[in-house]
Amino acid sequence: MTSSETIDLFSRYVIGNYRRFPVSLVRGEGSYVWDAEGNRYLDFFPGWGCNLLGHCPPRVVAAVREQVGRLIHVPNTWYMEPQGLLAKALVDRSGLDAQCFFCNSGAEANEAAIKLARLNGKPSGRYKIITMLNSFHGRTYGALTATAQPKYHKGVEPMLAGFDYAPFGDLDAAAKLVGPETSAILVEPIQGEGGINIPPAGYLQGLRELCDKHGLMLIFDEVQTGMGRTGTWFAFQDFGVKPDAITLAKALAGGVACGGLLAKCQFAEKLVPGTHAATFGGNPIACIAALATIETIEKEDLLHRAAKIADAFRARFESLRQRCPLIQHIRVKGTMVGIELSIDGTPIVDECLKRQLLINCTHGTVLRLLPALNLPDNDLHAGCDIIEAALLKQAQG
Repeated sequence: MTSSETIDLFSRYVIGNYRRFPVSLVRGEGSYVWDAEGNRYLDFFPGWGCNLLGHCPPRVVAAVREQVGRLIHVPNTWYMEPQGLLAKALVDRSGLDAQCFFCNSGAEANEAAIKLARLNGKPSGRYKIITMLNSFHGRTYGALTATAQPKYHKGVEPMLAGFDYAPFGDLDAAAKLVGPETSAILVEPIQGEGGINIPPAGYLQGLRELCDKHGLMLIFDEVQTGMGRTGTWFAFQDFGVKPDAITLAKALAGGVACGGLLAKCQFAEKLVPGTHAATFGGNPIACIAALATIETIEKEDLLHRAAKIADAFRARFESLRQRCPLIQHIRVKGTMVGIELSIDGTPIVDECLKRQLLINCTHGTVLRLLPALNLPDNDLHAGCDIIEAALLKQAQG
């Protein structure tokens, strides 16, 4: 089918709850995708951050193909080797005395964490959770209420009770919200959808101390930062702060749908039979894909590659900033890149698309890049050349 034929099909049969670019993608390899007409695009936002290894990473593809022929799905009332191996692999790399629960998405992982926080606080009457302004935790009602952005609440109120919001990076504001009914603090170590917001020095450590002082759970939403995105397996390792639980999804299985919750054993034991479930969670295909993702990251030394990519992007955009007044701030951590502009970023995204580069704009003015950990240097600079041309064109009017 042509792109226009696919678009017509969507117009008739698919609910229009997404703003879609007028392109039908049919194939991907590495950091490139192709549309139905054979046009090739360099992808700096592969899979909305899910394709950490680019499109169709060979080890993941091979592992999934083999697993599909062996066992596709069984219920979680039975044991399956891939799920046990993945749980061990994640716990070992986290350095936490933890156990895992598996689901299908970041929203589901955060729902499990919210439930766990309430189960932990229930004996003392605690149920409230503190989250941060400009956070993003998912679209289901618990995760949506935890997402402290009114624009996502509009039209679907009332939201759930039991959530208080503090400005990201403001430790004093968080401390003032702690009360006798507070059970946990849920925070992204780096805000992704919020604009690649990196916490100020001491902030995450301060949250850890605050939780220890008041007996609260500290939960890190690592849906976007996890699996090596920041140059360590999990962002908390880079900041030197150990949370009580972390949530994962996006890159966990190299593009295959998979989410997870890692919780310290003292908290994980609250999820007894009957308290929580996910029908497709931890299915053999997703788990084997995640194991292949971990293998790829280690065999190709991609944690170290993240730091090199970060340095290259930072150098390119800091240099451009001297020549382009539209750039206000540059925030980079591993392969999380945010370029804050003085204008709406949508025209830049559109111009890059015309030049066959895929990027994202979040919060109106922040160009967001989440390139693959294995992005080659030549493709990195080719993409930066396109972004530079688009920004300078816009600056010149």
